[in-house]
Amino acid sequence: MSQTVAAKPSIEVLSIGDDCRPIAIVDGLAQAPHRWRDEAVGDGYAYRGDFYPGRRRPVGPAYFGDTGKRLGAVMRSVFGCTRSLSVDRALYSIVSTDPADLALAQRVPHIDDCAPDSYAMVHYLSHGAFGGTAFFRHRRSGLAQVPAERHAEYIDALDADLAMGGEPAPGYIDGTTALFEQLSSVEFAYNRAVIYRGNLLHCSIVPPGIDHPDDAATGRLTIAAFFRAS
Repeated sequence: MSQTVAAKPSIEVLSIGDDCRPIAIVDGLAQAPHRWRDEAVGDGYAYRGDFYPGRRRPVGPAYFGDTGKRLGAVMRSVFGCTRSLSVDRALYSIVSTDPADLALAQRVPHIDDCAPDSYAMVHYLSHGAFGGTAFFRHRRSGLAQVPAERHAEYIDALDADLAMGGEPAPGYIDGTTALFEQLSSVEFAYNRAVIYRGNLLHCSIVPPGIDHPDDAATGRLTIAAFFRAS
């Protein structure tokens, strides 16, 4: 059966924080999103790292044969990156951890990397209301972006919060909390990608009361990619 090829993508730009850091929302990133949904089904998933609340599996390099030109255009037009673009890793990702089982690192927003040339992308590949991605400011430190030179300051401030008020209760983050102010969010939509600097505080939106099966065909499937650009 033939599959429809996605039309030229549309791009929206959000700005957050006092320094108005851009976040790109790209509808129609992949030319053949069905291909990556089909490829995602199967074995080989495992828990990788402390921050993602589910299992992951590497994505093959052919993915960037499909999305690379469109991604490069976004990096040039939105972030002013014109010299180089190198991918660190790309992972199929399925949210599946029970709210009661979340580790502390999964109950607060996080950053992916402090480096100024680091970027992250989440490419939504499911149909349905699976939440999206939210961006935050840490109240005590005032930081929405955590550069390397302020990382220790942020960690000390977060530690002070936890020492004073204790750890957040088990559960996924749901909007503004006592420690973090939600600044913006991007809704989940099929073949939409959100692209942002790796040092922005963010987390997945996981709506309460929605099943998140540990299955690429029916669950909250995304591709998370991490790269360097200049």
